[in-house]
Amino acid sequence: MSDPFKHHSPGLNAPAFGAFEITPDDATPLLHVTRAVYVGAEGNLTVTMAHGQTVNLASVQPGMIYPLRCTVVHQTGTTASGIVGLY
Repeated sequence: MSDPFKHHSPGLNAPAFGAFEITPDDATPLLHVTRAVYVGAEGNLTVTMAHGQTVNLASVQPGMIYPLRCTVVHQTGTTASGIVGLY
């Protein structure tokens, strides 16, 4: 398959070029720092951001992509599911 953007550097406002399923875990960092997080089912999302702050996002909505650069999605405090990291 041809990729006309193969030799362009991706900016932070460019579409994601990779994705991975996230299983919330309090101790294990994510495979990649995310550029955004997709949430499949409503709930709370507790994350550690790229700069080290841990925050709880209450009532995140399903089917949304949240522009979060995070390193951990915590099991404690996270009730949302179907979480996918985009990078």
